[in-house]
Amino acid sequence: MPKPSKAKNQFRIQGTDGIRREVRLASDPSLKNLTPQQAFLEQGVITDLFMEQYAYAHVQTVLATHRPKSRAVFAVGWDPRDVSGHFTEAVVRGIRKAGAAAHVLGLVPTPLVPLYLQFANADGGFMVTASHNPKDQNGIKIFLAHRGMKLLPDNDVALTEALLATPSLKSKPLTGKRQDRHDAACDLFLKFSLDPENSWIEAAPSLRHIIVVVDPANGALTGLAARAFRRAGFGKVIEVNNRLDGNVNLNSGVADLEGHRILTADSIDAKSGTFRKHKAVGTLFKLGRQHRDSIKNGTRRVAGAVFDADGDRFYRLDYHPSKDCLLVSSGDETAYFQAAHLLKQDPDTYRNAAYIHTVESDLNTGLAAEALGLKRQLSAVGDKWVLYRIAMMIAHTRIQSLPAKQKAPLQKKLKTLQADGRFDVAQFEALENEIDRVRAGQPEVTLPLPFAVGSEETGHNITVGWLDTEAGARIPVFCGNGLKSALNTFAATEALLGAHSVKRYYTSLEKPYPPGFKATLYAYYVKQEEFHVGSAVWKRVLRLVRKEATARDFRCKTLRFAEDADMLYVAMTSAQGREAAVFVRNSGTENKIGVNLRGAKQDATALKAIGESVLRLLMQMLKDSAHPLHAIEQDLLSRMAVKPLAASALRMDGASRKGDASRKDDASRVLREMGKQQLVRLTAKGFVLTPRGKWYINH
Repeated sequence: MPKPSKAKNQFRIQGTDGIRREVRLASDPSLKNLTPQQAFLEQGVITDLFMEQYAYAHVQTVLATHRPKSRAVFAVGWDPRDVSGHFTEAVVRGIRKAGAAAHVLGLVPTPLVPLYLQFANADGGFMVTASHNPKDQNGIKIFLAHRGMKLLPDNDVALTEALLATPSLKSKPLTGKRQDRHDAACDLFLKFSLDPENSWIEAAPSLRHIIVVVDPANGALTGLAARAFRRAGFGKVIEVNNRLDGNVNLNSGVADLEGHRILTADSIDAKSGTFRKHKAVGTLFKLGRQHRDSIKNGTRRVAGAVFDADGDRFYRLDYHPSKDCLLVSSGDETAYFQAAHLLKQDPDTYRNAAYIHTVESDLNTGLAAEALGLKRQLSAVGDKWVLYRIAMMIAHTRIQSLPAKQKAPLQKKLKTLQADGRFDVAQFEALENEIDRVRAGQPEVTLPLPFAVGSEETGHNITVGWLDTEAGARIPVFCGNGLKSALNTFAATEALLGAHSVKRYYTSLEKPYPPGFKATLYAYYVKQEEFHVGSAVWKRVLRLVRKEATARDFRCKTLRFAEDADMLYVAMTSAQGREAAVFVRNSGTENKIGVNLRGAKQDATALKAIGESVLRLLMQMLKDSAHPLHAIEQDLLSRMAVKPLAASALRMDGASRKGDASRKDDASRVLREMGKQQLVRLTAKGFVLTPRGKWYINH
């Protein structure tokens, strides 16, 4: 998992979105005599007691500047990976020991937490999850009361400082109350999801001809998503990967689909298919072939809605009857369809509104959105930065509606906030409160919505939602919501493409806009702390990218993103004027670093060559021989260098603190991650080294 990072040279333990690491009970003998903080910093693990302290520290930080403890309420939900309940209950205890009431939502999707806290006017919320990460990891995402925003770097620093100063809570009494709010919260989620303004279903033709396979990744949307699809009017809903046994994201969910645009029949080959164990993929092929004739004549469609364990990400799959394959729509394609739908339904509202996508997206997605009539914005990785930009745009729009005399000082404060490099939700909240005070004396006006769609290629899509609060108000809310994105996407495609011929329908799904080239090359088990702005590795990578790009007639410009100062982003322009980019950044959720390649199809060969050179340099400089999984990786590679390795032969030699079953789990995980690094590939004879794998084992 990632090493602690620094913001403005200040220490913080959070990654892109909260904390995520391998979990271990504090009673584990390997952690004897270590405090929860030491276990986290020295052993790289989250314990139950660490989670308790983390929740306690955050609640205390909030209560230090907000309303009295006697009125404080924090919501808490979780995905089902913690079957024992040790870690989820620890978070509940932390809230209560800090003196706040815990509204326990229980097993719910991540987007329900910010929805609930805004519905109930709570002081904040916790989601216990490691999202798309493997089942042996867990973590916490935090949502703040103001607009349900996530912690920004300055807030991360404050929480880190509070956590490190938190003593043992063993003798601390449970002074806050506990309330079970699971059923009410789930009802709220379904009501919100199926609200016509939120689901867009009313704008679409009938959905009864669609068979949809729902894959909740054995996670938090189990049961809920399928129920919503049935109520929305889909003809048949089949739920797979719906075991609540802790095996989240295992042979299921969106993570395995990343980087794929088309899945051919070979992908489910029983011996060597990459997706042979992915039940949603196999089920879609089976159903698609079963109903192939009716799909070809347009009377039926077979599609999939695939989520991650905590339900904030969504990918769509469609069976193509003429090609016997599955079309994969990532966050890029689904966001584009949503944007096109909004512009068609309400051009006056959305023309010139913002289309925000992160650097991970296909560059052509933003260009295509611009061609629709939207204004593209490029954001750092993380839906919190998309949310931050949305909040800033809304504040700007509200200020612009004021008379000049009142507008000027607020404009100045907003510009100062944007320019000073501080990322603190409290600062922004104070500005919005001041805007509220000034606007209180003004006549009510309908303000234009400055934002259309926010998107991450990984499947986080954000469009405005409308929430009826407990107090009777109807407020706009913004959060990454896999179910909302799924319903919006199906409604959008049926409204936009439903009247097309079958051939044109699937052609449009396959290529909604001229796709560019995108690829990400990964190195796992690395010393992430050695890659940061100005470091020796960072400088060497920059020199290499410039050298390789210049040799291929690209002009280079290094862009800096204040939100992610350590990311190395080189924007490039080809001799023909085409846009491209190479950027390198540490993952904020896993122990890996990525070399990201984006550009036009015509530049794919050149970008691949640059990326390969950069990846090999990173592997040579950053691979961490002290990482426990690195040794397993070396063992597997060495064995494959001799002969193909059968999947059944994942026996690991050597001593381990874990049992045989856990060693096999580790080996299976490493094998999957070796595949993601493209060091190995599966053949009918077993796993073999790729050219990159052969280079790596020799270097």
